[in-house]
Amino acid sequence: MRGVGSSNVSDAGTTARVFGSFITWLQEKQKPVFVVATANDITGLPPELVRKGRFDEIFFVDLPNMDERREIWRIHLAKRNREPAQFDLDRLAIHSDRLSGAEIEQAVVAGLYEAFDAGRPLAMGDLLSVLGETVALSTMMSEELEMLRAWAQQRARPATSRPR
Repeated sequence: MRGVGSSNVSDAGTTARVFGSFITWLQEKQKPVFVVATANDITGLPPELVRKGRFDEIFFVDLPNMDERREIWRIHLAKRNREPAQFDLDRLAIHSDRLSGAEIEQAVVAGLYEAFDAGRPLAMGDLLSVLGETVALSTMMSEELEMLRAWAQQRARPATSRPR
């Protein structure tokens, strides 16, 4: 979302006008409205958007902790008609440390492809194999993640109170 509110030659200033209308509405709305927005990199947002009075609170959503990873595995296995109780969710949660929810979901998908290719149902070994081959985005972008965590330490509320 970098550059929000800046005029772009190709849109004849439409982006700037829409952005201006949006931040004015955030400030002056009369009805009780709950607005939720996400940003992968909040440092790219203009200060006039994130100041108090427009958004009341800024939360930092870190990588999922052990309990959250276990639940993510359960959700994505069940979503694909697999019985979560047939899998060691604790072990999967341990082996998926530093993975995002999206990366865990893709591990389930990749494991299903592995099992399908082998002509058998999804097994724990398929998922562990996929995890062993996965390089987490948090590893590839570790410096950026640590900078974002440091930024959030003093500037945002944690979205979870449980430790990672």
